[in-house]
Amino acid sequence: MTTNRIIGERRLNNQYIEGTLPGKPHEVVEAMGALQAQDYMQAVWAIGSRMSSAGLADIEAAITARTLVLTWVQRGTIHFVPAGDVKWMLQLVAPRLLAQAKPRLAQLELDDKTLEHCRKIIYNALKERGLVERGVLFQLLEEAGIATAHQRGYHILWHSASQGLICFGPKQGKQQTFVLLDEWVPHTRELSFEESCAELARRYFISHGPATVQDFAWWTGMTVADARRGLDSIKSELGCETIDGTEYWMSLSPIKQTAAFETSGVHLLAGFDEFILGYKDRSAVLEPEAARLIVPGNNGVFLPTIVTDGQVTGTWKRTLKPKGIEIIINPFTPLGEKEVQVRQAADRYAAFIGLPILKYIVSPC
Repeated sequence: MTTNRIIGERRLNNQYIEGTLPGKPHEVVEAMGALQAQDYMQAVWAIGSRMSSAGLADIEAAITARTLVLTWVQRGTIHFVPAGDVKWMLQLVAPRLLAQAKPRLAQLELDDKTLEHCRKIIYNALKERGLVERGVLFQLLEEAGIATAHQRGYHILWHSASQGLICFGPKQGKQQTFVLLDEWVPHTRELSFEESCAELARRYFISHGPATVQDFAWWTGMTVADARRGLDSIKSELGCETIDGTEYWMSLSPIKQTAAFETSGVHLLAGFDEFILGYKDRSAVLEPEAARLIVPGNNGVFLPTIVTDGQVTGTWKRTLKPKGIEIIINPFTPLGEKEVQVRQAADRYAAFIGLPILKYIVSPC
């Protein structure tokens, strides 16, 4: 077995894609540390694909029940995080991200005074109404003379969330809403900087290992020095292997398979899944020539992937219709004997969504 395949299969196991799976959505996210979520429908599947039996309704119920929070945290991108951890995670990573964003905010003419005015408008609206759609918040800002076009609105919301004022609320139909973080999640853990570094490092390396300190720093948006500080504090809890001159850290006790959850070794993973986005260096699971195929046009949008035996072997696309799902499989090489397992993986996704597969197409390579 090749080194890359060993690393890939260990990551599948430790990421709960194969292995002992927590029983509730918030337990999955807690075990992962945080889970990338800028594409909502992909992100809920990223949680569901790590559970032995869960449907879309279960994930959305966890959001409504406030055990999961959706906000901008790691690297300043949208993630699912456990409700009880959201504030210490923000306190750990947000200050550096806010400082890095100052040049962009200046380009958008969003100075401290303007941003403070925006926060007051947003706070008053949410305090009065409890939950407000994004478009309504933009309208209120516009009425106050604050333009929201050309990414200004996005950055205003991002800045308010990074300051710990707001987070995403449950969706209303297809519309995303916002709530006041302190009112939505009034009770959270309080950790010191050192405790936060250690806790996030513990969750990351146990769930994402084998991984490097550079992977951890990239994943969080922290400096390598702070990432190493977190790693150093928990080294006694981890195992380390040097592969091709690079130190990889991981759990001392690999997660074991359970009889209740059988895997074929083939998975249809979400776009932006942690299996890909959880690492600075993705070469262990993704061949260089395939990298451009999962981010066509190099536009930052990661397609859903087919993973076989720990390696990315294709992409897939689903279209939701009122009465079912259409799925297109785009393998990089012929599926061969894996074709049956790919179809089984598609059936698992359909069961999660709760709709039948209306059309299933395997594109020629």
